[in-house]
Amino acid sequence: MQIDLRNVSITPLRQTYNHIADYLGADKAASRYVEATMGVQGTTNFHYRPNWDPEREMFDERRTAIKMKDWYVLKDPRQYYYGSYTQARARMQETAEADFDFVESRGLADSYDDSARRAALDFYIPLRHVAWGGNLNNGYQSAYGYGTAITQASLYASMDQLGVAQYLTRLGLLMGNESELEAGKHAWMNAPAWQPLRKYVEDSFVVKDWFENFVAQNMALDGLLFRLAYKEVDKHLNERAGPTVSMLTRFPAEWFPRPASGSMPWSRPPPPRVPRTRCCSKSGTRTGWRVRRKRSRPWRNWRWARKPARPSPACAPSSMPAWLRRAWRSERPSPTPFPGDRQNDPSTQRVHRAAAQ
Repeated sequence: MQIDLRNVSITPLRQTYNHIADYLGADKAASRYVEATMGVQGTTNFHYRPNWDPEREMFDERRTAIKMKDWYVLKDPRQYYYGSYTQARARMQETAEADFDFVESRGLADSYDDSARRAALDFYIPLRHVAWGGNLNNGYQSAYGYGTAITQASLYASMDQLGVAQYLTRLGLLMGNESELEAGKHAWMNAPAWQPLRKYVEDSFVVKDWFENFVAQNMALDGLLFRLAYKEVDKHLNERAGPTVSMLTRFPAEWFPRPASGSMPWSRPPPPRVPRTRCCSKSGTRTGWRVRRKRSRPWRNWRWARKPARPSPACAPSSMPAWLRRAWRSERPSPTPFPGDRQNDPSTQRVHRAAAQ
């Protein structure tokens, strides 16, 4: 008996589902994220309208003032669908659990500096309530939003905020006791320092526009608070008493990505102001325009990269058309010639000197 093993290549009749091909085009393979996201939002055949809002469908685009031609353009850059999300969070949870076990087994919480411990507890324990508010807001966005690309991301963020609240609770129990949780709640409810933040969180609960709620929670609040809590405050505590608190807050610190230096609008230096009288450099470039020179007919070889700011009269070369030179120099005369002008050519200057002699 003889058995022959051969490799047989079977060409599939199609690369993906029809509703995915409507977005990507035919004969294009789709990722798992795209297959689990595109075309999933319910649009037709609803059983009934909700009694509490009979003017709208169960899933209705009119629940926000934002109008989108295609809601699926709001894709998650992490490409998270249920499978990839749970795998990523499982790895983060394993790391966080290992950090808590290490701090507890080595007694790092007991040997932590008392003043730094008090500062950490007073700051991080009330943030449990902020994370709980983030859980509610993202759950609201997932329930009443439109477009699976954004609603599933909000659902994952809702569960992540719940995880942040739980890890902050464990931080309080590890570095203190149950009374620290009660003290944190009392501070959140009554301490004057926390009332502006508490008002912001509670006001966001009554924002009916789900997209406005998305911006208020995930961009405005989290964009400022996480950078303050898990970078600036964390850095201050590290300098005072070591990285124990950093290990206990690794999950929220890694969950919210830290922007690169200079990527935030308020951290960017202002762009340099280029005066209009500044001529182009020897390399042939200037802010707003580009020059390419050749030996013959230099004016015909100018290439404008984009609509330039009007150059100074001092930057008018002799090779320009006469009408354009007159239009530019009619503003004000300038003694500084264009670097490419023939007046700056050494050979031309030698001819002029010889003629003068």
